[in-house]
Amino acid sequence: MTSTANPDYWALLGLSPDSDQKELKLAFRREARKWHPDLNGNDRNAEERFKLVNEAYAVLSDPRKRKAWEGSNKTREENESPFTEGFPTFEEYLSLVLGSEEQFPLDKEYQIIEEEEDFKQEDDVSNVRDWPAKASPPPPPVQAFQDLETLVSLSPEQGLHGTTVQIELDEGTLIEVDTPPMAGDGWRLRLAGVAPGGRDHFLQLRIQTDEGLRVDGLRILYRLELLPADAVLGCAAEVPTIHGQVTLQVPPGSSSGRLLRLRGRGLEMDGLKGDQLVEIVVVIPSELGDSERALYERLQELSVDPELF
Repeated sequence: MTSTANPDYWALLGLSPDSDQKELKLAFRREARKWHPDLNGNDRNAEERFKLVNEAYAVLSDPRKRKAWEGSNKTREENESPFTEGFPTFEEYLSLVLGSEEQFPLDKEYQIIEEEEDFKQEDDVSNVRDWPAKASPPPPPVQAFQDLETLVSLSPEQGLHGTTVQIELDEGTLIEVDTPPMAGDGWRLRLAGVAPGGRDHFLQLRIQTDEGLRVDGLRILYRLELLPADAVLGCAAEVPTIHGQVTLQVPPGSSSGRLLRLRGRGLEMDGLKGDQLVEIVVVIPSELGDSERALYERLQELSVDPELF
């Protein structure tokens, strides 16, 4: 069993029942490439979806099977699955099912994109992620041109208590979504099956203030940028909080990534109060004057041979 007992093959391929054979082949090729295990790091969900796509095309492209499916409550023919001994490569698979690929050029349907890690995991700070596991070496990911993700900005209070937001989907449909209480900046909410073709639509929550405070449930996260001298020697820094400015004493020898806790400076709900975490980020000046450069050169010499002091 690959998925639901009675799948809607037309919806699975993003088609209507009056689609012709050319549309069927194009949709099959698009979905097969999207879900082929070789292109999804052997992700189990993609593997199951790929089997369903193959099954849908096998039924809908065969008049006899299609008629039997339409007249028997969409029963399935699992005994004919070609994947009992593994998966062929995507090119072999298309050649086997469709014949020559030349009449279905990929570059008209898809664009190749690179996945980038645009944020790092903060120690003791939860960032919600929803990226598929990568194989080694990873194949280039493929994404349809349609936008299936929407950025939703919330205030700290809305993130804390939850709120109702209205989203307009690609085809113009308006839906209302209730965000969960105690949400965090960067959370991704999945709206299953609401996009064309039964695909998912994702909402990415942005819960930040103009001062750069990021909400994570009851906690507040803040990145404090320091010059090297302040990080090495320690300093007093003005830090914004939800409750106003405070003076934070930065200990000497604070490297980038160090977290300092401001207890009770987070959000509060139902008698619970969160903290604020301040992450130290040491910033190197992009331009140095002659005297500053001379000092850094002297420090470099001392780090190599302390006896030069």
